[in-house]
Amino acid sequence: MAGIGITNQRETVVVWDRATGEPIHRAIVWQDRRTADVCERLRSEGAEELVRERTGLVLDPYFSATKIAWVLDNVQGARARSERGELACGTIDCFLLWRLTGGEVHATDITNASRTSLFEIRRQCWDGELCRLFEVPALLLPEVHDNSGIFGTTAPGLLERALPIAGMAGDQQAALFGQACFEPGMTKSTYGTGCFMLVNTGDEPVTSHHRLLTTPAYRLGGRTAYALEGSIFVAGAAVKWLRDGLNVIAQAAETHGLATTVPDSHGIYLVPAFVGLGAPHWDPNARGAIYGLTLNATGAHLARATLEAVAYQSHDLLECMAKDFPGGAATMRVDGGMATNGWLCQFLADILQIPVERPANVETTALGAAFLAGLATGVWADLDALQRTWQRQAIFEPRMDQRLRQQLLEGWRQAVARTLG
Repeated sequence: MAGIGITNQRETVVVWDRATGEPIHRAIVWQDRRTADVCERLRSEGAEELVRERTGLVLDPYFSATKIAWVLDNVQGARARSERGELACGTIDCFLLWRLTGGEVHATDITNASRTSLFEIRRQCWDGELCRLFEVPALLLPEVHDNSGIFGTTAPGLLERALPIAGMAGDQQAALFGQACFEPGMTKSTYGTGCFMLVNTGDEPVTSHHRLLTTPAYRLGGRTAYALEGSIFVAGAAVKWLRDGLNVIAQAAETHGLATTVPDSHGIYLVPAFVGLGAPHWDPNARGAIYGLTLNATGAHLARATLEAVAYQSHDLLECMAKDFPGGAATMRVDGGMATNGWLCQFLADILQIPVERPANVETTALGAAFLAGLATGVWADLDALQRTWQRQAIFEPRMDQRLRQQLLEGWRQAVARTLG
């Protein structure tokens, strides 16, 4: 083994005791909405433009800063301890690095730092004004490094031998890297619990006018590539709800078969706003809804509508990306657990109206972390070597009648409008 790569869900955050390494509160996960009122207050005070300009993000409880402040304000004595430098905080990558190195290294990478609402993505440093706005003491925050490089070494006795931690990236940027999307315009979409679409925009950040996120894609040797990102909070989580909440299916894989047993969704639209809506709406108060139910609706129709919703949301993101960054996304590279569903991939191609490419290895998030660690330890020489490792397993070409496609999308737009209303 040459080294260790770390990838993680980006916005989930932990605050811990520097002396013991023990968290002072449970991690607050990315889908948690408890700070929605704080974000609304800051928005009403006119703070969103500042946040948007410096971080590329919108004001939303999805991101880490308000979660950190919540812990400091709700754990007795935490805020005073943080101001004395007794506590540390970070996203999950940062906490893992701390533990793996025996508390020797408090650091993160640029992709995770950029998801906190505290990091200035152009100057690439923690922003003092944002720290004051969100009431997060700078003493809590880790150092920020490139994605590929030696972050530290595993503590003695932890493994059979000491290993370098040599790569780190947030899950969606790791997936972009694992998909070898190294050129501007190359686009990937990851279908896991949520859905996250990123397009590489090159070495200059592109400001979105359609409520997408501007984010670092990766930084190698001090040089940063940027991306536009669309974030959907619920994709595979809706399939899990079919299984665990409604008992419509016993296993997630059954949705493929059910979707093929009916000719259409019988006019059903599921808007999976179980934890609010992400891009491009950013409505934390929206909630899930099902429209078009009749007495003839079956579990198969609902399963198909759930898969269709993933494609419709992806279309909304791609449409915004095309307006913000013309000339991108000639094809869509897909990955994640849901990408193994051939029916979904074909429906995606039909709705997006571009070819959908599925790689031989759909676990590209882990692969991206391995690529980053391998670059730092000499397993691969450069990006060209990584590009040559990418293999396509299948391609899905658009074939849906355009009139039908427009009818389906119009029904979706009406369903979302009713949910927002």
